[in-house]
Amino acid sequence: MLLSPAEWTAVLLSLRIAVVATLASLPFGIFAAYALARWNFAGKTLLAAILYLPLVVPPVVTGYVLLIAFGRRGIFGSALAELGIVFSFRWTGAALACAVMGFPLMVRAMRLSFEAIDPQLEKAAGTLGANRFFTFLLVSLPLAVPGIIAGATLAFARALGEFGATITFVANIPGETQTIASAIYTFIQVPGGDPAALRLTLISIVIALAAVIISEIIQRRGERRLSRS
Repeated sequence: MLLSPAEWTAVLLSLRIAVVATLASLPFGIFAAYALARWNFAGKTLLAAILYLPLVVPPVVTGYVLLIAFGRRGIFGSALAELGIVFSFRWTGAALACAVMGFPLMVRAMRLSFEAIDPQLEKAAGTLGANRFFTFLLVSLPLAVPGIIAGATLAFARALGEFGATITFVANIPGETQTIASAIYTFIQVPGGDPAALRLTLISIVIALAAVIISEIIQRRGERRLSRS
């Protein structure tokens, strides 16, 4: 079960990408979830459909769209490259792909959490003089913490196991974009690579399982504190 340097590199890179993808998308996920749960505006259904689209289209399609948009010659990629910001064939691009793939799961869990909050609590805060921002910050956000944790965990787990969009957008470059999933794919393609693929598979399962268990513990503690308050 001892990992080789190449395997360790894939594991650490996967963790780095998953953490960055989750943290970078977290503020946008909270905002989108709250907007879908509380605001009524034209195009709301269409926006929700677009946000959830990565769940239903093949990951390769998502990766190709990212390549068109953020590749070196892409719609936005060429302008960003002039500023020194490059996503294609970089680990940052893998983080972007993982963030996009995990975003629907994050938003869905958080939206359900915001929708479960009694609107009368937010109205009560408004009658006490709190504006919308402080009502969100002091009432809605703390009450939605369990759902936020659940959504972030789902996004992290999805990012950890992402393969199709990542390999399409940033390829499979050892030490740069080769994650656990792409490393497993590489090892099963070469003779004698099955033991390494099995080791990485077990490591992936352990990390994902640990993340879910920790999330459950934190979520239950948060729910208990909220119920006591």
